[in-house]
Amino acid sequence: MSTIAAEPGVISLREITKAFPGVVANDRISLDIVGGQVHCLLGENGAGKSTLISILAGMQQPDSGTILVDGRSTPINSPKAAVDLGIGVVHQHSTLVPAFTVLENLMLGETGVLRNETRAKARLDELSELLGARIDPDALAGDLGLGQQQQVEIAKAMWKGSRLLILDEPTSMLTPQAIEKLAASVAQIKAQGLAVVFITHKLREAYQMGDCVTILRGGKNVGHIGADQLASFSEAQAQRAILAAMFGDDVATPEAADLAGATEAHREVDDIELGTKRVRLELSGVATRGHGHDVDIRDVSLAVHESEILGIAGIDGHGQAALAEVVAGQRSAAQGTIRFDGADITRRGVAGRQQLGLRYVTDDRLHEGTVGGMSVAMNLVLKRIGQRPFWKFGQINRKAVDAEAERLIADYAIKTPSSATRAGTLSGGNIQKVLLARELTDGARFVVVNKPTYGLDLKTVKLVRQILTEFAAEGGAVLLLSTDLDELVELSHRIAVISDGEIVGIVPNDGRGTAERVGQLMTGAIEGTPATEEAHA
Repeated sequence: MSTIAAEPGVISLREITKAFPGVVANDRISLDIVGGQVHCLLGENGAGKSTLISILAGMQQPDSGTILVDGRSTPINSPKAAVDLGIGVVHQHSTLVPAFTVLENLMLGETGVLRNETRAKARLDELSELLGARIDPDALAGDLGLGQQQQVEIAKAMWKGSRLLILDEPTSMLTPQAIEKLAASVAQIKAQGLAVVFITHKLREAYQMGDCVTILRGGKNVGHIGADQLASFSEAQAQRAILAAMFGDDVATPEAADLAGATEAHREVDDIELGTKRVRLELSGVATRGHGHDVDIRDVSLAVHESEILGIAGIDGHGQAALAEVVAGQRSAAQGTIRFDGADITRRGVAGRQQLGLRYVTDDRLHEGTVGGMSVAMNLVLKRIGQRPFWKFGQINRKAVDAEAERLIADYAIKTPSSATRAGTLSGGNIQKVLLARELTDGARFVVVNKPTYGLDLKTVKLVRQILTEFAAEGGAVLLLSTDLDELVELSHRIAVISDGEIVGIVPNDGRGTAERVGQLMTGAIEGTPATEEAHA
């Protein structure tokens, strides 16, 4: 094995390249990860962060380039090889088994001394002390709050010892209180001489958490601010340097800093007086079964008014999908009543609700939301099959379909070679615009949107948010489900918190500590305004 001069405790990437069909995800990336430092990896969705981390974690192999551990070329050809090297990863979404205790989750797949429960508890005590957190070994993982689950995930990543901890977008749905605890734990880990890679797309986290920052754009390392330089920068200087690397020539646009999460989230929608607005959708005591990992929802009561965006906050898998689909008509209500503009629609199906103007934009945009093998034009009129003017005497009216498609492509800035292009070949952002164009036309009055900006680049995020806020401003109503608390604060007039399938409270988004109050509801620190009272505010 070749040897290159390097300080002890350094993991170095040299000219790492990884390509997939049609895209170079990592293009000759080089960087050093040093023990005792938090190395922030910053960039938009699609910048190449996830691919680079999957290579470090042994889940992908580079097409070319070298990984050096303490100066020695060291292939990481499997997740086990990464663990053996002391590389632990905390993924964005929980990998814990909800029905198992904390200790059972940590001992899964163990052999040797850590299979012994007494020794495993002793190891957990060591990690709890290191993280500065109390972790109950006998608590069920499913009963833990998101911040607590993340502490267990970190303990799991460090279970067999660690030299490098990788945190993948760790704050996306953490409460402000949990973020403070995470920051304290990261500081404790760093003080022990471990290296931390902190992946984020929020600029303020990079200069608040990081000792050094590497910026990726389009699969390339386009900028690096070393530890000495970052320490000497003011917040404004760090912000300017990072924005210049992230956006290049677009850095002068006024939205750049806000889109990159440089500042705290603030509500962007205009004030509305709910008392003067009619109730568009009302749920009273609704329950339905959850599917897959999503829990049942129970006794849900809430109301959404015209011109309102009502956000739904909560830990992913706590009933959001069931709520969205029972409103859209994709799941039947086991009990309770759903009213739309005052009419009982509890027993109406998807098509009936569609005709009334109640629409749904799924979070599974590629598989559930579109038919990838069909053209963009056909996907845009998919919900109007058999209707005039697109169908006449059982035959497709191609001229009418193409004309409607061209209109929507222009109105929603959908980038596609033509309306005949297969929808599955478009980027994720353009597929999302196809869904929004289809659902927000032809008499739409209410839309349920689930994670509408997840995985999109920042420019498309801005456009999607603009589409939703304009729809509400023109008298539509939006039920917004998101795992990004900043997004909920920025777009919602009120935020309801769902926990274990129940609405535990609703917070008016009045600009006074909204995120903190939502966080307190999520953790059970406070009780919110009962949803049944808030529904008629």
